Amino acid sequence: MTGWTLPMEGGCRCGQVRFRISAAPMLTMACHCTGCQHMSASAFSTSMAVPTDGFEIIAGEPVIGGLHGDRSRHHHCDWCKSWVFTRIVPEPGFINVRATLLDDPSGYAPFIETYRSEALPWAATSAVHSFETFPEMPDYAGLIRDFADWSATRD
Repeated sequence: MTGWTLPMEGGCRCGQVRFRISAAPMLTMACHCTGCQHMSASAFSTSMAVPTDGFEIIAGEPVIGGLHGDRSRHHHCDWCKSWVFTRIVPEPGFINVRATLLDDPSGYAPFIETYRSEALPWAATSAVHSFETFPEMPDYAGLIRDFADWSATRD
């Protein structure tokens, strides 16, 4: 894949909540933490960090589910309970969108994987970078730069 075909759309399992992405993702991720395992009912969750102004809900009204904490707000469809996206507080300039909810997720691949320290022993991804927890904050600028180069040249 050479870059991203925009806009991209997606939605929850039942289709009541739909979203549109109009800006290229900043980073793609797989998270192996036990929280993501429980929320996704899988070995890891997949997400794309999308610039806030490049994400919009085009149908339905998501509700807060999962964690109701001060730092993360997980947004779900109220009917089918699909985990659609996460907003971090305070807003860092991006939203984490569940990558497998894209209408066509075939172009998605994780660039980084986080929380390998909590990964199930058999769970593996093709991520370029792997971290025992989360990368250090100063590392994100370089990862975002490297991701832009990587995603522009992938087939």
